[in-house]
Amino acid sequence: MNKIAKSLVVVGVLVLNTIFGVTLGNVYADSNSMTVSPPKQRMVLIPGEKYTNSLNVFNANDSTRDLKYEVSIGSFSQKKNDTSMDDYGDVDIVNESSYNQIMDWITLDKTEGVVAPNQSDDITYTIDVPEDAPAGGQYATIVVADTTMSGLPGEGNINIDQTFQFAYIIYAEVAGETKEDGVIIENSMPSFMLNGPLQATSMVKNNGNVHTDAKYTLQVWPLFGGEEICTNEEEPETSLILPETERYHTQTCDKLPMVGIFKAKQTVQLFDEVSVLEKTIIVCPIWLLAIIIFVIIMIILWIFAKVRSKKKHNSSHEEA
Repeated sequence: MNKIAKSLVVVGVLVLNTIFGVTLGNVYADSNSMTVSPPKQRMVLIPGEKYTNSLNVFNANDSTRDLKYEVSIGSFSQKKNDTSMDDYGDVDIVNESSYNQIMDWITLDKTEGVVAPNQSDDITYTIDVPEDAPAGGQYATIVVADTTMSGLPGEGNINIDQTFQFAYIIYAEVAGETKEDGVIIENSMPSFMLNGPLQATSMVKNNGNVHTDAKYTLQVWPLFGGEEICTNEEEPETSLILPETERYHTQTCDKLPMVGIFKAKQTVQLFDEVSVLEKTIIVCPIWLLAIIIFVIIMIILWIFAKVRSKKKHNSSHEEA
């Protein structure tokens, strides 16, 4: 590659990084295979007590990584389409100050680390709960940021900071008088579909001061009975709903036949509130719909022609 071509590549990468936030290290260097375990911690805290836990960061890249650790709040969407909050799909960390006081209670034993390939680093944190800690949920994250400098391979390397981050999430509940209250805002399914899959949606809101798991089940049967086409009644989907937070959720049945009439039932539960929606669903692909419309039009035209012919016939008889 000549010098002009190299320069064009470098300039192009810099422009992409500036406009779209492209991380050069993720493209040219390592794939940033960093993992944190466990990914989350649920705990009950007693005012006046002190708790110590740890997490492990593993570097599966082929180069040494420079890492920084800090306690933070924010939103993390590790798996956008994952409906299980236990895998932190689309996690919202509450930004209300009353639920983030735990940030001031956490102390890390270190704020940075250098981790060699296929090696790990342990971070220990201590939560010192004050005597006057309010009862209810407390939420924070320990953010791991990869600050490694990486450049293009070959001559004339240009270093660009990586901004890859991931988080260990703390879901804590301070013991005491708590409020468990929520509302199911929406529970819906379509009545008519041109094709599958069937998607049942819902919206819930946690008005309490502690987090809880919302539960969702979806069952689909043929209209005139028979085996269930889809069901998760034995293992409902769950999503973790934080205090003063709304959560939109989608359940999918991708086994629906191309044509037919079906019964479907979606059940949503939040705290003690339960919403059950039952519907008859028609699935009719557009080609079949076109045929049905064509047949209806032909029948109407035939009836119109018959009526017109009859009128002509009656008219002829009257003239005679």
